[in-house]
Amino acid sequence: MGLELYLDLLSQPCRALYIFARSNNIPFEFKHVELMKGQHRTEEFQKVNILMKVPALRDGSFTLAESIAILLYLARKFKTPDHWYPSDLQKRARVDEYLSWQHVNIRGKGSKLFLTKVLLPLLTGQPIPPEKLESVTEELNIVLKQFEEKFLQDKPFIAGSEISLADLVALVELMQPVGAGYDLFEERPKLAEWRRRVEEAVGKQLFQEAHEGILNAKNLTADKVAPELLEHFKHQLLKQASQN
Repeated sequence: MGLELYLDLLSQPCRALYIFARSNNIPFEFKHVELMKGQHRTEEFQKVNILMKVPALRDGSFTLAESIAILLYLARKFKTPDHWYPSDLQKRARVDEYLSWQHVNIRGKGSKLFLTKVLLPLLTGQPIPPEKLESVTEELNIVLKQFEEKFLQDKPFIAGSEISLADLVALVELMQPVGAGYDLFEERPKLAEWRRRVEEAVGKQLFQEAHEGILNAKNLTADKVAPELLEHFKHQLLKQASQN
């Protein structure tokens, strides 16, 4: 049995893995786990990842969860070019620093905007209160400013002159709000130029292919989502909304 990656390209970490593997010619079998149909909650998938989350990896009898762990596993196993996860101590530390920071910041705030703008109205049948949308957008804008000033600065990429795992993980996350209709690159020329460099480094066509689904997410309708998943999402989102 060869390497299997269990993915849904609506998921940001899944897109990072897909792009990384494809751009480095890593052979793998794409196992599509459709989140909106609740396939990640099935008994069959739990044999691969008991946490019921994508992405997941199976390599023979070995299974692995968590996207950063999987990215590092692939980088080491297939000895991908050094720039992805540099051997230089300080460059590697820059990559680690971003990957440690991003979870509750870029990922957290970008996902929150997507959920608020796309899923919440879908689940409740009600338009989003303007003040709510303004609040979550401002939260994202704050971490975008931090990203530019702290991590990107005036460098071509986060770790210096070449792309790393940090850049790929960052950009796929920032595409989630874009999929919700918020073009955060429009008035941020430094960020837009960095995006262009990242896309060119991995291949524009591959990047666009990986993002085709999420960029059409605005057209998502309730009938495309499994009923039990709708209830789960609704509970989680309304709980989140009540805490803000």
